[in-house]
Amino acid sequence: MIIWIASYPKSGNTWVRAIISSLIYSNDGVFNFELLKKIQQFPNRKHFENFTQKFQDINELKKFWVAAQNWINLSGEIKFFKTHHINCKIGEHPFTNNNNTLGTIYVVRDPRNLVNSFVNHYQIDKKAAKNFITSKASATGGSAGNKENNVFTILGSWDDHYKSWKKMNNNLLIIKYENLILNPYEEIHRIIRFLEKFINLNNDDNKIKNIIESTSFQKMKKMELEKGFDEATSNKETLNKINFFNLGGENKWQKYLNDDEVNYITNKLSTEMKELGYV
Repeated sequence: MIIWIASYPKSGNTWVRAIISSLIYSNDGVFNFELLKKIQQFPNRKHFENFTQKFQDINELKKFWVAAQNWINLSGEIKFFKTHHINCKIGEHPFTNNNNTLGTIYVVRDPRNLVNSFVNHYQIDKKAAKNFITSKASATGGSAGNKENNVFTILGSWDDHYKSWKKMNNNLLIIKYENLILNPYEEIHRIIRFLEKFINLNNDDNKIKNIIESTSFQKMKKMELEKGFDEATSNKETLNKINFFNLGGENKWQKYLNDDEVNYITNKLSTEMKELGYV
């Protein structure tokens, strides 16, 4: 069955995948980008190609969300999948169901800090970024860094996305990006305790120490500069790769947003921001 690592884009999903892939697939806890490939993205073209070739047609894709997951789960193995898709239902077609989902780790980040990340990653201006995270109609064509992941993905607004996955309250763990920065040791142990419901883990303190060190933002940024990163997007004009690991914890909304922009976001998303302690 599937354990989802779900999040709105640019919220720390890659960081949590790095931690989990180092926990599960590395003996010593030392992270490298190859480990990330153990955790695929859903939706992904290869999961749908037996059902449809219309990868950008949501009216076609929705019919096969659950069928694709049924196919994935034929092996009977526990598998991790990254997703940015909202956990929605269109007509009679749910994005997922309890028969396919074993658990969910939901990664969330202060939406005010998403604005500058969206500007860098999607090459849009601040107005477009703040409209994107507050629009119920937001969607993407998939991952610009990987053709296989170019499948239409519904996001919705930041608050609707959070609410959609929060309703999976059976076996749900919520990880705040900000807490990962402040106390990675405690947050990694929260992840371990959650995963031990389903998987036998053998992780000593030295392995945890290696995970914390090798998945730090600075280490992954350095790794990207030296070796490149498959999930990085390209500049639309120059085609040069844009650094995926850009600012990390240094991306503080107080530096980049004016009062009107802050008020716009907090007014639109106030209920969930209060619930999560962001305001």
